[in-house]
Amino acid sequence: MFKNALVYRIEHWTPPALGDIEERLAREPFVECGATQPESAGWIAPRGQQHGALAESVGGQLVLELCTETKSVPGGVVKAQLQARLDQIEQETGRRPRGKALRELKEALVHSLLPRAFPKRSGTRVWVDAEAGVVWVGVANARRADAVVTRLVEQLGGGLKLAQVQTAVSPARAMAQWLLDQEAPSGFSIDRDCELKQPDSEKATVRYARHTLDIDEVGEHVRQGKLPTQLALTWAGRVSFVLTEGLALKRIELLDVVLEGAGVDASSRGSRDEGFDADVAIATGELRRMLPALIEALGGFEQRQAAAAPAAAAGADAGAAGAGAPRHPSAAG
Repeated sequence: MFKNALVYRIEHWTPPALGDIEERLAREPFVECGATQPESAGWIAPRGQQHGALAESVGGQLVLELCTETKSVPGGVVKAQLQARLDQIEQETGRRPRGKALRELKEALVHSLLPRAFPKRSGTRVWVDAEAGVVWVGVANARRADAVVTRLVEQLGGGLKLAQVQTAVSPARAMAQWLLDQEAPSGFSIDRDCELKQPDSEKATVRYARHTLDIDEVGEHVRQGKLPTQLALTWAGRVSFVLTEGLALKRIELLDVVLEGAGVDASSRGSRDEGFDADVAIATGELRRMLPALIEALGGFEQRQAAAAPAAAAGADAGAAGAGAPRHPSAAG
């Protein structure tokens, strides 16, 4: 399901029926970039099937995927050709373009080179857990996640309002305490990767990779003022991940005990074939149990978000019969 993720709370949503969601997404399908178009984004079938459904519901969990294609011209190429053009203009006119004229010249040059640029595609998986009142966006970068969230709010309907999960205790503060105490919160264990950074202009950074962290040296870095920006954790011996200071989850991995218990070969994990339903069911089943434990370890939801929870839950319950039905959209009447 995810290698990385940021989690958003549903502050309000009355979920439309699954068929309605499919129709809404179909208005914004992915179309590859045009010759001079630098970027294009739209929805694709999460199963990876051509002309497949854009909205998949597995066990009441809604899964979507946004595809983004970008085309860019290497900066070195732009610089070299721009320099040559500036030299030519200066030779012909005796003046070298500056300011607005220079910017317009550069933009025109990039525009002319775009048809020769190679496109690059990436997919962002989205998991909407209406019952739990959260949306998982499969990136750790807040700017990229917010762009996906903007599309969700515009296109899913039902008055959807989302806000990134905020906790009473900041991840950096909590991680610092766990390292000082050399003890993870209940249900978790501290693994062997960590990054600590001095919160000043110098940003002095210390990284530990595949290194035990229950040593005095790590605590001393914290006492000197360095704050953890990343810390590897494992929940219940089942899910490993790296928690960041921005409450992003990186390098999410279901451990062998989960896959063996579900009868899944670890080598097939994340496939988009006939195992899609099983992959979704296993991953969502583990992550929706892990997230509340992590939120609790960070002191619970921030007070403002906790207050918004009842309204969000009411909206999710009201639409559960539509969006939560475990049906393929193409079967909707």
